[in-house]
Amino acid sequence: MIPLDEALVRRARLRLGLGVGLAVTALLALAGGISYAVLLRSQEAQIHRELAWGAAHGAIAGPPACSFIFHFSDSASGASLSRANNPPPAGFPLWSAVDRVAATGDPDDVEVARDGTVYYVHTERRDGGVVQVVFDARFQLSDRRHLLWAFALAASAGLLAATVTGVQVGRRAVAPLVEALARQRRFVADASHELRTPIAHVHTRAQLLARRATAEPEDLQRLVLATRRLGEIVDEMLLSARLASTPGEPRTAGPVDLAALAVDAVELELDGAAERGQVLTLTVPEHPVLVPGVESALRRVLGELLANAFAHLPRGGRISVTVRSDLVPDGPVAEVLVADTGHGFDPADAERIFDRFHRGANAGERRHGLGLALLREVVTGHGGTITADGHPGRGAVFTVRLPTVDSAPGRHRPRWRARPAFGVTRSGRRD
Repeated sequence: MIPLDEALVRRARLRLGLGVGLAVTALLALAGGISYAVLLRSQEAQIHRELAWGAAHGAIAGPPACSFIFHFSDSASGASLSRANNPPPAGFPLWSAVDRVAATGDPDDVEVARDGTVYYVHTERRDGGVVQVVFDARFQLSDRRHLLWAFALAASAGLLAATVTGVQVGRRAVAPLVEALARQRRFVADASHELRTPIAHVHTRAQLLARRATAEPEDLQRLVLATRRLGEIVDEMLLSARLASTPGEPRTAGPVDLAALAVDAVELELDGAAERGQVLTLTVPEHPVLVPGVESALRRVLGELLANAFAHLPRGGRISVTVRSDLVPDGPVAEVLVADTGHGFDPADAERIFDRFHRGANAGERRHGLGLALLREVVTGHGGTITADGHPGRGAVFTVRLPTVDSAPGRHRPRWRARPAFGVTRSGRRD
């Protein structure tokens, strides 16, 4: 599995190479366009000079097969062809131009596309009659096509060469960045892993001291709270490092029953909610709600959603957790909704609360700005989405959607128990 940072760097290298290639191609196209315009103007000027010379002198310096000169004599019945320098192509002379010049006396220039080429026709009065000069531009058109093909080939080769060169240069340019990111990721993972055990020991000792203390227990309770916060920070750092190093792995893991995880997460919070006079309810379906993923990571998602709801819930508030299956255009999904009657938040902050180190107005001291950001990483890594909806003073609702797998028959489910300040609803019934 390619680490997320390395995948981003690879895409950056490819984009750099493609950008260099496109820039070189654009320059070649500009040079080609200018060269084509110069050639076209030069050929046009040369053709008109040849036509004027042929009309004045009765001959053209170009190849004889491409030049045709017709002399017409005036008569009472109109102009008539008196002679031509060589056999003309089909459709010439151009009698409409001859009659027009004979009638008005004004010179006439026209281009005629015929037989896969372009004929430049110049007609004017000369020496008491009318002369018409026809120039076949097939060789000039061939030169233009060759020039276009040459520039197209050069642009294609330049795009390929510039892209390859850009990728190679990009690889060398960002190689130190890749190594630095890998070292940073390893350091965070190693440091977090090494810190977990001593912090757990300190937290355990602090809890034992708090139970045995007879004087000033509040200071010891603060110590217990501080060690718990340290443990949460380390866990979040370790989880973030793991997600960065193994993107996509949760999608290939085994099935996890979201309903069972929700029961466990809610039951862990029952006693605390009862002490604070808060109501915690859970609604789950009769059948398992299976999703592909890592059980420990998804357990952390549910626990963090509940912890976030309690952090913003006053005494006597209410939290409801709902697990259900739904059908969307992309297929069946599992949904987890955690709704509370707490402080809520400004709807404009619905996306910002998932930013790292973002702290809401009522965050207090508990939140360190990593929890919700890591939740989104976990959910996204499982191929799902997480959204938030809230209003100041009216609570908030967090919705997690995950792709499901087929329910496995005969899966063991825990027994449902009713507890004080805790309601478990199955298909609309309270146990």
